[in-house]
Amino acid sequence: MRKLVWCGAVAALALVAAGCAKLQSRDSLNKGVQAFKSAQYPEAVEDFKKAVELDPNFPTARLYLATAYMQQYIPGAESPENVQMAEAAHEQFQKVLDQDPKNTVALASIASLYLNEKKWDDSQRWYEKLIAVDPNNKDAYYSLGFIAWSKWYPAYGTARANLGMKQEDPGPIKDKKVKEDLKAKYGPVIDAGLQSLDKALQIDPQYDDAMAYENLLIRERADLMDTKDQYEAQIKIANDWVDKALATKKAKAEKKGGPGGIVADQK
Repeated sequence: MRKLVWCGAVAALALVAAGCAKLQSRDSLNKGVQAFKSAQYPEAVEDFKKAVELDPNFPTARLYLATAYMQQYIPGAESPENVQMAEAAHEQFQKVLDQDPKNTVALASIASLYLNEKKWDDSQRWYEKLIAVDPNNKDAYYSLGFIAWSKWYPAYGTARANLGMKQEDPGPIKDKKVKEDLKAKYGPVIDAGLQSLDKALQIDPQYDDAMAYENLLIRERADLMDTKDQYEAQIKIANDWVDKALATKKAKAEKKGGPGGIVADQK
């Protein structure tokens, strides 16, 4: 009987300790959030790390920890410290996904990190994972369109430069071999990118950033056309997207200003 009572007391103490740890974890989280809001990211990291240590199954704390690491990552910087920040963020976001494979914040954040690191294939793979969980995520589709352009544009620009074509020179590309090589390698990339942008615009018809990349991909794809007429038809479509993007931006700006905005001086 004494043994049973003792065991019950131990179990009760364990529950109390676990409860205290969770309370302390949330206290550390709150401190970290305040530091995070003040852009004091190193301090926030320490508070979030403590929150995770006290309660390893606290997804909010781990998400904040990963995000605090990501905020300190500087795209394009190659220092060991900067690379470590990206790796730390990846690790913590992955741990969130180990507990919750459908966490859209973690999926989107990993995809965004790879995007900022210019690891296009990795970023594309993670945006596709995000879409599988959240099929109406317009930003994921837009990002796939941006990735397609990022893969294609360097090769396109290099090819034109090597042929002595200036930026303002009209197409299509005259060198048949160069054009066919570009078409074979990047035609599917461009098409997939445009399909993704179309999907983003189906979800949000006012998505002017998606319109801008529709213009870029179609305008540059025009250089791969076989005839001048085909080229000019593509340029017309691209120009239409420019007009749509500008009109949408203008409408949004006017709506944002609304009644009571800046008006002309009245006598």
